[in-house]
Amino acid sequence: MSRAFGKVGVLYGGKSAEREVSLMSGAGVHQALLSQGVNAHLFDTGLRTISELAAEKFDRVFIALHGRYGEDGTIQGALELLSIPYTGSGPMASSLAMDKIMTKRIWLEAGLPTPGYVALHREAGLDDCVAKLGVPLIMKPPHEGSTLGIVKASTSADVLNAYRESAKFDEVVLAEQFITGRELTIAILGKGDSARALPLIEIVAPQGNYDYEHKYFSDDTQYLCPAPIADETAKDVAEICVRAYRALGCEGWGRADVILDAKGKAWLLEMNTSPGMTSHSLVPMAAKAVGMSYSELCVHILADACCKVGHQPMKQI
Repeated sequence: MSRAFGKVGVLYGGKSAEREVSLMSGAGVHQALLSQGVNAHLFDTGLRTISELAAEKFDRVFIALHGRYGEDGTIQGALELLSIPYTGSGPMASSLAMDKIMTKRIWLEAGLPTPGYVALHREAGLDDCVAKLGVPLIMKPPHEGSTLGIVKASTSADVLNAYRESAKFDEVVLAEQFITGRELTIAILGKGDSARALPLIEIVAPQGNYDYEHKYFSDDTQYLCPAPIADETAKDVAEICVRAYRALGCEGWGRADVILDAKGKAWLLEMNTSPGMTSHSLVPMAAKAVGMSYSELCVHILADACCKVGHQPMKQI
């Protein structure tokens, strides 16, 4: 099968605040594909141009980009114009999932559980925000990932500083109701009715602080896979996450982040359409729990690469 893929590009690096993580993800995916006999080549979209990408004449690409310009529909749209099959969701689903405010609107319309929120464009709205959501609450930039710019305001006195910290990353800030509970994540593979969830992972970070350092570099964070949760509850959480994935139109692969409260209710936080693939990443961990190695996971994701707009046919190699 590896020969059938032709010349494969691994898009990594990019220009977002998550560039460092993407460099690690891309390097891992590249080595995994090479180990499976795939003719894979690294391509840093932060250093090279779209015209150079076209000149490479890749038969398909694996998107290992995170954040803006790589996970938000931008590169997906360019690949559609170049008719290069690619991994993961299309331009629309990628754009929606990258915007946490739009994601919430769609989930709420679909009747899916997600914490209450307020979209803040300026400091003047902070009092009304606190009145609606209460404290503690979470401030986050809606167009960033990897926990960048996420700040907890434990009291009303903390809200202004929390807003200002998040506003450094985005023009709008998402204020979100704080849900106390267990932090879960769930990987999803496939498309539409064939989409399936991998085992749940529970994240236990020091002092409950799952920040950038604890997410990618620290060995202090514990990952429990499968999560020690009753089978019926795990089944319900998986079903909600697959519904959330489908509601956004996601395909290929993705990862949903969830809080499970004390009453056993799952609250959807966000959907990642190009999750990390580093040594600390969670999709490979979930795949391993069902007997799929890192390299097998990469090949599985690559096998589903296609153009999505206009139902363009897969290139014949």
